[in-house]
Amino acid sequence: MASATVADYLLERLRAWDVRHVFAYPGDGINGILAAWGRADNKPQFVQARHEEMAAFEAVGYAKFTGNVGVCMATSGPGAIHLLNGLYDAKLDHVPVVAIVGQTSRSAMGGSYQQEVDLLSLFKDVASEYVQMVTVPEQLPNVLDRAIRVALAERAPTAIIIPSDVQELPYSAPTHAFKMVPSSLGVDWATTSADDQGIAKAAEILNAGRKVAILAGHGARGARLELESVADLLGAGVAKPLLGKDVLSDELPYVTGSIGLLGTRPSYEMMMNCDTLLTVGSSFPYTQFLPAFDQARAVQIDIDGKFIGMRYPYELNLVGDSAATLRALIPHLRRKEDRSWREGIEDNVAKWWRSMDAEADVAADPVNPMLVFRELSSRLPANAIVTADSGSSANWYARQLKFRGDMRGSLSGNLATMGPGVPYGIGAKFGHPDRPVIVFAGDGAMQMNGLAELITVKHYWEQWSDSRLIIAVLHNNDLNQVTWEMRAMEGAPKFTESQRLPDVSYEGFARSLGLNGIAIDKPEQVAAAWDQALAADRPTVLDFRTDPDVPPIPPHATFEQMKDAATALLKGDPNRWGVIKEGLMTKAREVLPGKDS
Repeated sequence: MASATVADYLLERLRAWDVRHVFAYPGDGINGILAAWGRADNKPQFVQARHEEMAAFEAVGYAKFTGNVGVCMATSGPGAIHLLNGLYDAKLDHVPVVAIVGQTSRSAMGGSYQQEVDLLSLFKDVASEYVQMVTVPEQLPNVLDRAIRVALAERAPTAIIIPSDVQELPYSAPTHAFKMVPSSLGVDWATTSADDQGIAKAAEILNAGRKVAILAGHGARGARLELESVADLLGAGVAKPLLGKDVLSDELPYVTGSIGLLGTRPSYEMMMNCDTLLTVGSSFPYTQFLPAFDQARAVQIDIDGKFIGMRYPYELNLVGDSAATLRALIPHLRRKEDRSWREGIEDNVAKWWRSMDAEADVAADPVNPMLVFRELSSRLPANAIVTADSGSSANWYARQLKFRGDMRGSLSGNLATMGPGVPYGIGAKFGHPDRPVIVFAGDGAMQMNGLAELITVKHYWEQWSDSRLIIAVLHNNDLNQVTWEMRAMEGAPKFTESQRLPDVSYEGFARSLGLNGIAIDKPEQVAAAWDQALAADRPTVLDFRTDPDVPPIPPHATFEQMKDAATALLKGDPNRWGVIKEGLMTKAREVLPGKDS
């Protein structure tokens, strides 16, 4: 039997770390590893994406929804370059992903050889926590183990580079000798909590407040029970940044929902009127949606000291695990007997959800996109995973969907890149093949890369025990989010040449692949389409013909933004009459339901 190569050992070590899937695209820069896969009975499974960027997004989605490290792989040169956008998504959303890339042979380095790129420099920023090249076999265990451990410890992407000739060398383990670096598998993570003095100070600040607001980000996901207990004791409302949408149930009457540019009115009003702020597991970037600097005393809890104390002048910054720190804090908190602040928040939340129902019922041409989300919301399976692409679909994901129970959801929170919706969904299905996954994507994102990735769905869906992967396409032939941003932020009318999209049958393409495809162009068809997709025996593309004139108006739109939008319409926006009609009707529905409650 031939001796094991470096590539053989690479796959063996990945298996030892319980890596079960590698999202990748082949190329001759990793031929040695591909050959090893053939000898390894495809373990871990090679998941072939249509493009390396999609492989990286799939690894990010897998990591987000499992909590495990995601692994992606690409060839040298262009393949490695294509990974970057997905890896930056991981970096900005603090997700553990390891990228493994090939490189030209060592003998060709420095010779301007074909596909030779300085990969250490290329990955220096995106994988700033750890990037290293393997140049001899004895290096491999330490480099791979460190890449995985650093990715998990820092919640960040890391990268390892393996030249093509090194992949094919006989593997030789590091020895008990000078300048050898042996390595070991596994890690047991400590649970950290703030010290007693910090806990006591936090309790003093929070007990002194009369109107407490909580901001709970994705770093608080494991602290659901503790958050509910703290919110009850303090009589507080809880707002959630987009990445924290699945942290607490939206059925809790004091959860105000999303905050920020895509946020809700109750979240905005709570932050503008609170006198105390508790931020848990969030680095929410939009300071203007937090209390005025002289308005509130504030405490932050975060596990990562590198990101604490940012965004707001916190009086106290506690470094520690969210759940452990809140558990230590709870015995020191006094229950607030005056519940008027909480009651006001709950009243605002109830009015908000009535407004969202009313807005979804506004007539549109042909389908109101809010109706698409509202009709799914009550139908969401209790174990559903939901992803949303960047663009207008993120608006309605933020404001129209009610999460509850064990539902999970995510999107590209900080990079806000187009294109991750479908690959996130694929990564989620490989991580949880027994759970239904729903993807929301605009037609721009589908044309950018989502259509191609439907081929990946076709290739693998029969491996999933629950075959329900539903892709809901907002089909309006417009790059709608940017169209509205031009109106509201630039005071510029829609520039048709940049914004109009060619018409494509998304459900037709799905059917050509043997998937389900359903076209919806009437409001009365929306509910039945969801029922059909949720009962289907294979993945489904729902092709919703939605109205581009329905405005994603934030409930806290500034006078300046509204004036700019009006100016854009007066300058000859081609959709001006539809926008005016839908805007007036939508805003009226937001305001009026609260008056008769």
